[in-house]
Amino acid sequence: MPNKQSYSILIVDDEPLIRKSLYEILKIAGFDTHTANNAEDAIGLLPAKAFDIVITDMKLPKMSGVELLSVVKKTSPLTEVILITGYGSIDSAVDAMKKGAFDYVTKPIVDDEIKILIDKIIEKKCLLEENRNLRQLVSKNKRSSFCGMVGNSIAMQTVYNLVESVADTNATILITGESGTGKGMVARAIHQCDPKRRDMPFVEVSCGALSETLLESELFGHAKGAFTGAIKDKKGRFEIANNGTIFLDEINTCSPNLQVKLLRILQDGGFERVGDTQTLKTNARVIVATNQDLEKLVEQGDFREDLYYRVHVIPLFMPPLRERREDIPELVKLFIEVSNKKNNKKIISIDEEVNKLFMDHPWPGNIRQLENILEGAVIMSRKANIGKDDLPKNFLAIKEKIGGKSLQEELKEPAKEIILKALKECHGNHSKAAINLGINRTTLYNKMKKYGIPLKG
Repeated sequence: MPNKQSYSILIVDDEPLIRKSLYEILKIAGFDTHTANNAEDAIGLLPAKAFDIVITDMKLPKMSGVELLSVVKKTSPLTEVILITGYGSIDSAVDAMKKGAFDYVTKPIVDDEIKILIDKIIEKKCLLEENRNLRQLVSKNKRSSFCGMVGNSIAMQTVYNLVESVADTNATILITGESGTGKGMVARAIHQCDPKRRDMPFVEVSCGALSETLLESELFGHAKGAFTGAIKDKKGRFEIANNGTIFLDEINTCSPNLQVKLLRILQDGGFERVGDTQTLKTNARVIVATNQDLEKLVEQGDFREDLYYRVHVIPLFMPPLRERREDIPELVKLFIEVSNKKNNKKIISIDEEVNKLFMDHPWPGNIRQLENILEGAVIMSRKANIGKDDLPKNFLAIKEKIGGKSLQEELKEPAKEIILKALKECHGNHSKAAINLGINRTTLYNKMKKYGIPLKG
């Protein structure tokens, strides 16, 4: 905890006993403490002193505590306000929190309660300060690439730094972000940066690509005779990844039964092969990823809350491409180089018109979509530079269809109708429809399920 004397607190209350009591509590605790009898006197103190915290009664003569809150937030947005209220005014206090109050306490005031709130405010301010320092550090030490990832945006610098910070630990990592943002690449980067594990196996499993039965066998292995076709014992991915890293993509698609088994493995590393009773152990470092909101799935009962807290030890967010557009030129350069080698081509760059299209595009499919479009354009181009005519027709069609919005924004409108239209245009071909919508097939299936669209017919 930082030096409390560096934090200034203003107590505003027209009741001398409460005002004096709070003053003594906070002064003894070491805070730079000040008092005011009413809101008008408090406002008079604001220009001369940048208070970190204001503690005010809601019911004050002339000007109320809520009105004071508004003035404080306009004068000093970073100042946090705690409201004091009676039980009969709790609803008003909650409304005040929507207007910017940090929290409220009810009378009679409990010493520990007010101290806990102040500690939370200090913790919040420390985190904000750390974030500011990180941004400054990032701006001074920018990297255009890191472990195969490309981009010098602030968002990517944050990812690079976080990967370095967590790599040499055993903590479970939860990578979140939209489809196509590069979550698998981040998982590999964490593995590569871990000196204990980089020379051991990195095992990747796409949970959404397999049925429950196949996925269970794939993860945990099976014993000979466990089911038809199991002609010999088979090691599972957790066993293969022992002392290395296992990356579970689309963790949200795991069935409740598998979630229980994953919870156990995260707790003590124990598991049994399908059809066997012998308990095996793994020391694999677990990294999971999802393009879904796990908290929302927990609320809906579709994901175990205890498993969520087990995987949510260190969250890492991969930003969508539309939020890091400054990285597009470097990504374009990289993907052209890769496609040139792969397809024996000699494309140099893209035309300015294409560059503008790329910079303005919402990129619902993110980096994966950009990579696929450029590979197709490299193959199609007969010139040194890629022009608009070399771009896939579905890319330009998406731009016209979405009109500058991301898929997520567009789906807030007639979501079901958009998907149905795409399926109709592709004569029911799911793969083509997914490409035209700029998403992967698994995401399309999830959305079809969500909106009650039959997978067949």
